[in-house]
Amino acid sequence: MPSIAVVITLLLVLLLLWSLRRLYRACRRANRVDWGRGWMNTLDGLNRLFCYRYHRLNALGLRLPRQGPAIVVANHVSGLDPMLLFASARRPLRFLIAREEYRRFGLTWLFRAIGCIPVDREKRPEQALREALRCLREGEVLALFPHGRIHLDSDPPRPIKGGAIRLSQLTGAPILPHRISGVRGEGHVIRGVLLRGRARIRADSPIYPEDYSREQLLPLVQAVLDGRE
Repeated sequence: MPSIAVVITLLLVLLLLWSLRRLYRACRRANRVDWGRGWMNTLDGLNRLFCYRYHRLNALGLRLPRQGPAIVVANHVSGLDPMLLFASARRPLRFLIAREEYRRFGLTWLFRAIGCIPVDREKRPEQALREALRCLREGEVLALFPHGRIHLDSDPPRPIKGGAIRLSQLTGAPILPHRISGVRGEGHVIRGVLLRGRARIRADSPIYPEDYSREQLLPLVQAVLDGRE
């Protein structure tokens, strides 16, 4: 007869398999974006469960057009921010990220799979610009953090970078500004993901490049991201 230890181990394995099966089904039900691969759709659902149930993200989604190009911009308060934006979107997002982040150990495969565009700001930034322009001209949605790095309201004011403005004016894609708040671990990469908060994303009205000059667009977008609008 099998020993008690063997029976307990078998029961624990069966319980684990049952739990994983339930989690898999929950992830598939939560999935809202077709990424073209089953495992990525499952990961999409897992991220939504994590953001909505653990971080208690508000139900308001990103204000995206049903089709056509768009540029999502948001303030950057923690390492949780990209996950919140992905969870709130009903279309795939192509993130522009710094090359050093793209090459972060153990994550490059994921960044490549979700279509992130690495930006080498010192050597050949024009490569990322060309790829971003191609994506927009093909009707995709780009996402980026114009502050360039984590920046809190309590920090000294940091001017936003003009990449989103330039891309918008070159392609005619609207800029969709969003403001993130309620992240408990703000100011940190890992703590922002681990500490449970009440994450909020506030969507502002789309900004169309033909309505403003470059000199008007920069302060307009900055005001939304800084919470002054």
